[in-house]
Order: sequence, then structure tokens, then C-alpha cells
Amino acid sequence: MTEWWRGGVIYQVYPRSFQDSNGDGVGDLPGIIRRLDHIAGLGVDCIWLSPITQSPQADMGYDVSDYREVDRLFGSLHDFDSLVEQAHARGLKVIMDQVVSHTSDLHPWFQESRLNRTNAKADWYVWADPLPDGSPPNNWPAVFGGRAWEWNPTRGQYYLHNFLSSQPDLNFHNPDVQQAVLDIMRFWLERGIDGFRLDTVNYYFHDSRLRNNPPNKVKNEHLLYAVNPYDMQEHRYSKSQPENVAFLKRVRRLLDEFPGTTSVGEVGDSHKSVELMAQYTSGGDTLHMCYGFDFLGPQFTAAHFRKCIEAFFKAGPDGWPCWSFSNHDVPRHLTRWAPFSQSPADLARQAAALVLSLKGSVCLYQGEELGLPETDLLFEELTDPRGIRFWPEDKGRDGCRTPMPWDEGDAPNGFTSGTPWLPLKPAQSALNVAGQDADPNSTLAFYRTILAWRKTHPALRDGDIAFVKTAEPILAFRRTLGEQSLLCVFNLSADPQSVEVTGVTGEVDPISRHAALAGKSLQLGANGYAFVALSSGKRVSIR
Repeated sequence: MTEWWRGGVIYQVYPRSFQDSNGDGVGDLPGIIRRLDHIAGLGVDCIWLSPITQSPQADMGYDVSDYREVDRLFGSLHDFDSLVEQAHARGLKVIMDQVVSHTSDLHPWFQESRLNRTNAKADWYVWADPLPDGSPPNNWPAVFGGRAWEWNPTRGQYYLHNFLSSQPDLNFHNPDVQQAVLDIMRFWLERGIDGFRLDTVNYYFHDSRLRNNPPNKVKNEHLLYAVNPYDMQEHRYSKSQPENVAFLKRVRRLLDEFPGTTSVGEVGDSHKSVELMAQYTSGGDTLHMCYGFDFLGPQFTAAHFRKCIEAFFKAGPDGWPCWSFSNHDVPRHLTRWAPFSQSPADLARQAAALVLSLKGSVCLYQGEELGLPETDLLFEELTDPRGIRFWPEDKGRDGCRTPMPWDEGDAPNGFTSGTPWLPLKPAQSALNVAGQDADPNSTLAFYRTILAWRKTHPALRDGDIAFVKTAEPILAFRRTLGEQSLLCVFNLSADPQSVEVTGVTGEVDPISRHAALAGKSLQLGANGYAFVALSSGKRVSIR
């Protein structure tokens, strides 16, 4: 099945925090191999590996110094090959991060580029002369704070870095850079990888005229005193350029040489995320999937979910999204959405039921199946450069990256025989895999159940979606494929709700939670949800 990814479920592994095999406190590839049965037992289709290539780890692997080597922290190319082979033996696909919008400043390409303005790679990065007063060429800021330009006295120029100063941006306007990136992808495809997650996919191209970004005109009371000045601009010229689409088509043509492979692009744009997701996946000749950050924030309303999903399919009817509620860059959703629930267990189940019933593919982040909340860390425990810079208003990304708790008892709960690179705290230790594995009523057991149940409903994997008009906090839609149609109703609040449903006969599916249907009356408890089978042509209304 070459389109296994369409409606598939991807499990994100953050290798540093999954399983350590050698006692150094950092997870590695042999550790992931050891835990493959856990992943396969969930019923997911694919593993996404966060960066494992060689890196000085200034940004935890998102600063690559050699694209064709596995960092010794995680193992070897032999370990990688073994991981792919053993995952495939369990019916799991494997995709890996490709971080190609920038490299490490220790990459040989940059080491050569920085020497002078005439070397073979002089134009492989984004270099610019200073303004007459010596200041940077424009007003672009870096995501991690400060200006996006760093001075290089050898060349007498600034280089662009959208993230850390040790992460110089590649110049995708140079055809040689594009070809080098495609060659790297081919290297991994020939080793048997099933595709790529493309980091910051809308950052590849910059405005060649280096025009200033305008101020952010989106009304937000927090922008006047923004924690990070990056949020005070509309990044019209520093990313998301129209030239990107042509390059993504080249990526797709490469992937098409390897049937069954796929791509999922990360779109980071606060102004037109959904529009770019649709643009980057439309036409059948661009990326297979994209995801944005629309569902990775604090919004938890029916209007927000409906608006984003309808906007995507309106902009790209033949495009394909990959929805997620948590990942390695944002606080875990059980903490973000805690104000909308009185029970973490109820919220965990409702969130799983919701994301697994939306039209699109799904990405689950490691520990999500345990109902892990964000870890509360002290400043001295941080490793994330963003958190260290903007503490305490922005505590960074370490809180969602703490190690997986495998065994019962005290930390580190079987993650390592040494000292973990980030600490496990009691709240996470209590939700360990072993304890939940033995409990048929655990969040882990629920994830296994609902993932298996979803596979018996093709409408949820690849069916159409049509929203039913409702008032907050009720979200309702139907998924339809051929003769199969399923009504999905969610109470996005901590308070019980009662609605009148017309056009429905029968009972709620047993997978439903805190839900009862009597005649036209649907009762939904706190964070309750209901799935009801429908006749495909039947009209449904809710009030």
C-alpha cells in the first residue's frame, strides 16, 4: 500500500528521552530497538525519529554537522540499519527528521563558506553586507532571541541565522544547495528509510532583496510586551517565500522514485499556517502531508477546531494535513488544556478520541499514550537555549522532553542506569508504562483500544468531514466514506452538557465516554464524547 500515510498514525520518538541502553543518561538507537514492541503494540503505523545525525547538540540535534553520519550519542549507522530492519519486521514504517533549512556552524560547508567571498561554497549560506553604519542589513529577528544576523570579520559580512547564531541558514536560491540537500535525502532513502519529517519547511527560502519585515498587526494584547520580540513582526520576507513550492516539487519527485515513502513538513507561521499547509500538499506533486502549530497552542474551542480544518480543505481540497496535539516543541496538551477539564484522565481520552477522528493523518508524541503532563523544571535543570534565555515567562521546551518512565518505582523508572539528561519528576514517574500495562482501565490501555477501533472504521482514516452546527462547548462533525457514516460529538468542557440530536437512531458506540443517548437527548459528561453510526444520507442537527 503506497499511500499507507493517508490517514495513518505516526508515533514521534524523541531519541534522547526514549530509552538509554548504555547508562550515559541519554536515549539511543539500541534503546529504541529495545522498546519497539511497545510502539508496535499501540497499533500505530510509523515511527518518526527526531534528529539522530551528527551534531554538536547546541540545539539538541537540530544543528547538523554531518548529514550522513549518526551521532555517536545515539549509536552508529549499523544501529540505524538494524532499527529500520526490526521496525519493518513489526509492520512499522520509519521516517526521520531532515533539518536542512540550516546547518551547524561546524558543518564543513559553513567552515569553507566563511573563509572568504570567492571559495566554492561562498554562496551556500545567506551572506550580506552591513549597512553604512555597520548594523545588520535588515530588521529580521531570530526565533531564539536577538537579531537574525551574526557578524563574520573574515568575510566582513553578516550571515543569516533564523535560530541560534551557531545555526547558519543555507541559501536555497543557490541550485547547488538544493541539489546537495536532495542528495542527502537520497542517501537515507537508499538505506531503506520510509520518508522524512522536514523541519521548518517554510524557512528554506528568504526574500532575495532582504526587505524589512513589517510589524505584526494581529491584535494581541501580549505583543506590546512580548516575551520574545520575534512575535512582534509579521515574517513576510524572512520565510514562507513563493519559491519554496518549486523546490518541494523536486523533493516529491525524488520520493516518487521510492514507492511507499512519504513526507510531512513542519510549517511554522503564525499568520498563514493553514494556507501554507494546503499549498505545500496540493496537486499531488508537492509534499504528502504538512502540520502547523494551530492545535499546539492553548485554544480548545469548537470554533477553533472547525475554523482550522475547514480553512485547510477550502484552501487545498486535495491537500492532506497531519494533525497533532503535542510534540517536542510545545508544552504537553494535558497541561495546556487543563483549564477545560477537572480530570487529566478524561482529558487524555477525549484528546485521543478527537485527534484520531479528524480528517487527516495523526502524529502522537511519545508519552502521550501515558497521559503525561508537562514536567515542572527548575531553572538550573534546563538545557534548552530558548528557555534559558526567556525564563521564567517562557520556560522553553525541556518540560515536554523529559524521559519516558518505563518501570514502576522511583525515577529514572528504567529509562537509564545512570543519571538522565533531564530529570523525571514524581508526576511523570507515577504514570509509568509498567503500571499502566497491568491496568485495563489505564490511559495506555485506552490508546491501544481506540487505535484498534479506528482501524475498523475506514471513514475515520480517509472519509470526508462535514461539521454540524453547534454552540460552544460542543464540537460535532460526521465522517463519511461510501455507505459508512459516523457522527462524532465532543463536549470540550469540564461541565456536563445536554443537546438535542435529530436524525440519529441507535446507540452510542461503546468506545464513547461519559455519553448516553435516549431518544433525541444526548447527555455528555465532563469531557465526554460520543460516536454514533449513521445512515450515509441521513441529515443530522444538534441544538
